[in-house]
Amino acid sequence: MTPQIVGHRGASRDHPENTLAAFRGASAQFADGVELDVRSTADGVLAVCHDARLADGRVIAELRGASLPDSVPTLAEALAACMGMLVNVEIKHGPDEPGFSEDRRLADAVMTVIAGLSDRPPILVSSFDLATIDRVRIIAPEVPTGYLVLSATEPVDAVAVAAVGGHVAIHPNDWFVDEALIVRAHEAGVAVNVWTVDDPDRIRALAAWGVDAIITNTPALARAALGL
Repeated sequence: MTPQIVGHRGASRDHPENTLAAFRGASAQFADGVELDVRSTADGVLAVCHDARLADGRVIAELRGASLPDSVPTLAEALAACMGMLVNVEIKHGPDEPGFSEDRRLADAVMTVIAGLSDRPPILVSSFDLATIDRVRIIAPEVPTGYLVLSATEPVDAVAVAAVGGHVAIHPNDWFVDEALIVRAHEAGVAVNVWTVDDPDRIRALAAWGVDAIITNTPALARAALGL
């Protein structure tokens, strides 16, 4: 099985990450999908940005959407730029994040934007915060979800948690992935989408083990490594 190639924050080696240029660049490199990060401003605009703070130090959760720089797209703008590809929407939310809410209402806001689009690419929603993707399962059970983790075994067994919670995938850090993990996940009906992999030899090894998706900064390099 050939894994899907997913651009990490777009084609982020060749373009500024999480920008429309990076998403279009991933498409130009024939990526199967892109991964992007979403946060909320103080007035509920969904901004695509990995870090909680902008480069100038301002906290996104404390800003009004109109104050965002032009380089930061909204979720709707990003999804429009990703037509034809799968989009892994990572919700940046949790107790350690600015603007955190116990009710995980950011999940509701994200799904409202997605549901309101008349045309959109296929979506997979992920988060390091388990309660956030559990919330997505409640409000939009038709949308697949993935559990983002560093290690798939510590502090919890991510495969078991994903299977019980109805999440279709785990997204572990590449450092912790071996063939045994992939086999165990597949036996539980859980896909393994690994991040972030840019080494051609490692890409080929993961593919040989049957990984489901490789999230990479360099989609073109990953495709070349697999002879695609």
